[in-house]
Amino acid sequence: MSLYIQKLIAQGEHQQQDFKQRIDDSKKIAKTLVAFANCSGGRILIGIKDNGRISGVDPEEEYHMIQGASDLYCKPEVEFMSKVFKIENKAVLEITVLKSKEIPHYAKLEDDTWKAYVRKADHNYMVNGVQLKLWEFEKKDHGEELTITEKEEKVFKYLHENQHITFMKFCNIMRQKPGKAEDTLAKLIRWDVLKMDRTENGWQFTLN
Repeated sequence: MSLYIQKLIAQGEHQQQDFKQRIDDSKKIAKTLVAFANCSGGRILIGIKDNGRISGVDPEEEYHMIQGASDLYCKPEVEFMSKVFKIENKAVLEITVLKSKEIPHYAKLEDDTWKAYVRKADHNYMVNGVQLKLWEFEKKDHGEELTITEKEEKVFKYLHENQHITFMKFCNIMRQKPGKAEDTLAKLIRWDVLKMDRTENGWQFTLN
């Protein structure tokens, strides 16, 4: 059992794994729960410091914090599985979240608003309107029609010259208001024409 946890610790934090020494704030951990559920799933190892050292926890107390986060601060609730491991007389709680069939999940913030999150590398990011529209399109049985106009061609030309484009620049070239631009970008992404990624400078779009 300890070898299993040690192998996970050796991987470090990544897109599907997060370390927590303990859960102090159910509202904050809710962001991680929904981010995993909205992407490809993941695990939280509780009782592990950021540097990978085992600190140990009271697993029952931490489980209740996670359950409270799901019940009170995730909409819809995020289902998870738990398992306790004992290493050197210290308990480590593993929380496993699978990719949800009820995407999107939202987390309740400090101002009582609800926002969706996704997981990129070892960080949780609030999603933008394009991702929300993309999820809407993916739920529909029929495909969204895509028409390439002269304006889209201008975007492609810009991307060939600049590699990526910001949302506001896309709005300017397309001469579209934000809501319409979100629709257009979501269609281009769904048709594998563009792809979206989160960088230090925010969400950016590139040719696929």
